[in-house]
Amino acid sequence: ATVDELLTDPEVDVVHVCTPNHLHVPLARAALAAGKHVVCEKPLATDVAGAVELAGLAAAARERDGRVAVVPFAYRFHAMVREARERVRRGEVGTVSLVHGSYLQDWLLRDSDDNWRVDPALGGASRAFGDIGSHFCDLLEFTTGQRIVRLVAQSATVNPHRRGADGVVHEVATEDAVTLQYATDGGALGSAVISQVSAGRKNRLYLEISGSESTLAFDQEQPETLWEGRRTTSRLLVRDPETLSPAAARYSRLPAGHAQGYQDCFDALVADTAAAIGGAVPDGLPTFDDGLRAARLADAVATSVRTGGWVEVAS
Repeated sequence: ATVDELLTDPEVDVVHVCTPNHLHVPLARAALAAGKHVVCEKPLATDVAGAVELAGLAAAARERDGRVAVVPFAYRFHAMVREARERVRRGEVGTVSLVHGSYLQDWLLRDSDDNWRVDPALGGASRAFGDIGSHFCDLLEFTTGQRIVRLVAQSATVNPHRRGADGVVHEVATEDAVTLQYATDGGALGSAVISQVSAGRKNRLYLEISGSESTLAFDQEQPETLWEGRRTTSRLLVRDPETLSPAAARYSRLPAGHAQGYQDCFDALVADTAAAIGGAVPDGLPTFDDGLRAARLADAVATSVRTGGWVEVAS
């Protein structure tokens, strides 16, 4: 019934923080202090300082008590994302030169669409990028193994006023859309469009990686496939545990032809979190360090929007 009751209950091993964003830091801090393993929804914090604090507390709890602290970047757990990652790792794509894509939604398209995330006091100063742009950047960096080091961004508030469920009209101080260009530490260039006001798009997270040998493209709304293009041919790779790399087959839980999707990603995240609590080291489990990384990227985007120029992303 209360947070204190939860944190003092010896039967509770793991606390999953699913509250509005402004409560993530105090609740995750308290859970770590109580000796719990913690799963905290993103954004880990609404600013860099809060994310730095939690990442530090998580590192100390890991060293002291073996505690696990996870941020659910669940799209990492699509089998075909893991297949793309392995093909990049094995050099099959060649030297990566371009990485681009988008994350498009439409659930805030109308001025009558409202949510607590729109309020910076509850959701944080960055909404579209902090909420879903963080997923795109995490997927980019996880799949390519490269990090964004420089970026320039623009943002737009398409609906400057929104009407809440109570009929009251309020001003909007958070962005509906962001566009950005970036360069990675591996020498790749790219661009991305992040939007919560793109009519007809529900959760269209799209990533395309182009290298000297091939291009790979993944669409989260069509998660059973991975497109591969080469100079001489193109083909659609289908999720099949018998033909995927071992790293991807591990997350291919159903036989080919029996569709997997978003819920299977969350199941896999929970399973890997449990394995980590048991002492394993699952490859690619997103931790509070990844949550801090997302906060640094969001801060760089906000700085670029404010100054109108290129910004170096803190490592």
